[in-house]
Amino acid sequence: MRQLLDFLVRKRHWILFILLEILSLMLIYQNNAYQRSVIISSANIVTGSIASASGFFTSYFGLRSENQELLEHNGQLEMQVLALQNELAVLTGDSTKFTGYSPDQDYIFSYDFIRASVVNNSVTNLANYITINKGRKDGIQPDMGVVSDQGVVGIVSNVSDHYAVIISLLNPKLRLSGLIKGNFFGSINWNGRNPCYVNLDEVARHADFQRGDTVVTSGYSSIFPAGIVIGTISDSRRQQDDNFLSLEVELATDFYSLKNVRVIRNFNQSEQLKIEQEAKGNDS
Repeated sequence: MRQLLDFLVRKRHWILFILLEILSLMLIYQNNAYQRSVIISSANIVTGSIASASGFFTSYFGLRSENQELLEHNGQLEMQVLALQNELAVLTGDSTKFTGYSPDQDYIFSYDFIRASVVNNSVTNLANYITINKGRKDGIQPDMGVVSDQGVVGIVSNVSDHYAVIISLLNPKLRLSGLIKGNFFGSINWNGRNPCYVNLDEVARHADFQRGDTVVTSGYSSIFPAGIVIGTISDSRRQQDDNFLSLEVELATDFYSLKNVRVIRNFNQSEQLKIEQEAKGNDS
């Protein structure tokens, strides 16, 4: 308290000056119509500028929230589309597209997703990885598929409590089953060169396709449901084995600008893997 009083005593001249200035402005405002209008106009300009700046920042941060909501909504719509595609495959008897149906029960689509943000991403290395800000405590486990709004991104490799590392599609270690027009399938693999393209190898020589045709996930694994876009065919050539073709596929996902992803969760994955391992064990 004493320090405050000492400060007021030392600055008494400035305090008196400020009080007199305030009193003068009040008298001018009350007794002069012109000066009063000028002050009001100036105050309106300042207030408007502050409100405008405040509105800009509020809108900016509001857009981030709206963007996250849109990403969530897009993911839900994509899951609904994939579910309808699978259900339609059941009704039409197309066993090449459908996974997970039992005639003794109602159809249930066994996939959902977990939204995450990219915190680290490599594109120019020979073996590329992506780190996201969700982990084991968010329900993420190894061998879950990862997609963006554009298409396939990769597969979860390692998981901690709060982070997960994804083997990018731009990694020769990753192989993925791809499908053309729902009829011909092959193995997706990156050749380590252009981060905008991958190869679809082991495609039957008699496969019917054209440049620009879409390549999607086949659903022949427990990781991705069928029908998620991988890219479009841009070129083709014969492999060393004349019975197969290698197709160049332009990726749908732009890995350079990747910011948000969805991790695909298959509720029946463990059951599927267990019975497949049992079948393999019976052959040995």
